[in-house]
Amino acid sequence: MTGSLPALLLVAHGSRDPRHAATVAALRGRVAARLPGVRVAAGFLDLRTPDVPTALARLAETGVRAAVAVPLLLTHAFHAATDVPAVLRDATPPQMTVRQAPVLGPSPLLLTALERRLREAGVPAHARRTTGVVLAAAGSSDPAATAVIENLARTWQSTGWRSVRPAFASAGGPRTEDAVRTLRAEGCAHVAVARYVLAPGRLPDRIATGAAAAGADAVAEPLGAAREVATLLVRRYEEGACTDIRTAGERAAA
Repeated sequence: MTGSLPALLLVAHGSRDPRHAATVAALRGRVAARLPGVRVAAGFLDLRTPDVPTALARLAETGVRAAVAVPLLLTHAFHAATDVPAVLRDATPPQMTVRQAPVLGPSPLLLTALERRLREAGVPAHARRTTGVVLAAAGSSDPAATAVIENLARTWQSTGWRSVRPAFASAGGPRTEDAVRTLRAEGCAHVAVARYVLAPGRLPDRIATGAAAAGADAVAEPLGAAREVATLLVRRYEEGACTDIRTAGERAAA
């Protein structure tokens, strides 16, 4: 690693729930361990400190002149298209340049992380053919973002699950409880809920509450600081920096 590599700024939405900030901190630590020659910081769009302007100012104060901002978002909706570019445009110090990297999803790595969370929730791999899965996302008013989740559900079902149904905690339906009941009506012997969210909070809790009310057999934890998410963050950083900073061994294993 060299000092010429740009810094990495994780841009999180923000939440009053302390579990959300703890997840961002865990991800920052995991990514920093993989990028020992890169300054890794985090900033929030709302509700938490440091906000993005403060995080950028702190980087500039330490001599950073270039950074890659990676949104901690799973779909390219309003925040990625509007909020993040606006704050980067308005808050970047004059001596710095900041590139915005793509959002995290969609990616096969996220499906792998979802599979991991389901196994941790007690869903055995051998039960795929009899298990229906609810792919429960936070939800968005952006039809393109909703279409991404629907397409992800179809892709995931093709890997062997009995059925995979999308659900949303906000905006348009169906809600998690509706999707659980639909899977039961389709004849699924077991129903599991995979929470396609990065961190705990109000909407992820709503997903879990709906799943419990409808009698789901298992509810997976959010993606959190899963190693697949950390790997994906490194890849998005590389895309934003226009360079591959991994070792040859890491590239071969990816």
